Amino acid sequence: MQDGSIRVRGRRRRRTALGVIGLAVAAVVLAACSSTPAPSNSANTSRGGNNAGQLGGGGGGNTNPVSLAITPSGGSQVNPTTPIVVKATNGTLNTVTVTNTAKGSTVSGAFSADKSTWTSSEDLGYGSTYSVNAVGSNGGKQVTQTATVSTFKPAKVAYANMIPAPASVQSTGVGVGQPVTFSFDQPVTNKQAVQAALTVTTSPNQPGAWYWISSTQVDYRAQAYWQAGTTINVTAKIYGLDMGNGVYGAEDRQVTYHVHDALIAKADGNSEQMQIFDNGNLINTMPISMGKDATPTHIGPHVISAKNQQVVMDSCSYHVCPPDPRAYKATEFWAERISNDGEFVHENPNSVGAQGHTNVSHGCINLSEANATWFFNHMGIGDVVEVTNSGGPQLPVWDLYGDWEVPWSTWSAGNA
Repeated sequence: MQDGSIRVRGRRRRRTALGVIGLAVAAVVLAACSSTPAPSNSANTSRGGNNAGQLGGGGGGNTNPVSLAITPSGGSQVNPTTPIVVKATNGTLNTVTVTNTAKGSTVSGAFSADKSTWTSSEDLGYGSTYSVNAVGSNGGKQVTQTATVSTFKPAKVAYANMIPAPASVQSTGVGVGQPVTFSFDQPVTNKQAVQAALTVTTSPNQPGAWYWISSTQVDYRAQAYWQAGTTINVTAKIYGLDMGNGVYGAEDRQVTYHVHDALIAKADGNSEQMQIFDNGNLINTMPISMGKDATPTHIGPHVISAKNQQVVMDSCSYHVCPPDPRAYKATEFWAERISNDGEFVHENPNSVGAQGHTNVSHGCINLSEANATWFFNHMGIGDVVEVTNSGGPQLPVWDLYGDWEVPWSTWSAGNA
């Protein structure tokens, strides 16, 4: 290095005119760039190496400035899921800072291994503006580049509510009949795009498919009931997703459900008995009374969707009100809902004499106090009540949950 320094200085004495021309050219290059050189005492400058050594006219240093590019660019409002990317050409990145101009919070991101690229690692917010400040160098020469990135604000956002609420079954798990349900608070018209953003994985692996119950509800179920002990992982990547008619996804969701033992009750209208099985083993049998001829209980698999020690049952909740002879309003105990149109399994002391012999209810499955208490303590969310020989129609698919009434060939074909 000592000999090289002497040689450079000697050349400058002999070629003063060339030295002046060279400095003029360098000034033109720097002026043409949108960047500004950092102060000599800057911490970023020290990362670029020794300025004196790198900028020597004959030392072989890179005299071309680093070029920085920030995307997205152009001033148009972008989807908040679009990553901000900063790239350095002819050099590396020293620092990149992305700041929400309204909140003052910074956006996380990461450099590539060679520090030529920085990419944001979190979604931006709707209707927000971000300032980008990037510093790069190529061996001492530092360049600063700035930009502004703005995101669009949708007309409406849709939240994806999960049923059952994950917190409500965290300690108990769900039964083998429980579908995975997304209930949106805005109608979805772009169903295929939404469905493509929903992922379900199970352990052990079981075939399953999505089916739209309505414009606001989509369910996922297996070909048959879940296997006992199954873990169900659900992911919804819908933030920033166009759901149609100006509606965009409000947030992503990730939930894990655990399936407990296979608890299945079989209610038979011929025998007027209900048998309860745990993983295929019969554990109890009890007399029942189901819906009378005017209000028969739906046939087919029902899934328990709620349970309450005390509940007011009002037929007006599903639009059967007085003076309709089918109307009723009563307080019942140890009640577990098996459909949304008013069917429960519950205690009814007034029908004990009919239980095991005659169907007298408004569509519910009536039990004695002792049997209703036992059923309430053993059966829960997602467990199955299969109804046969009730004289009633099939449970509709929309009647939470009539999912299992739909043949697998129809369900798996989808209806998005």
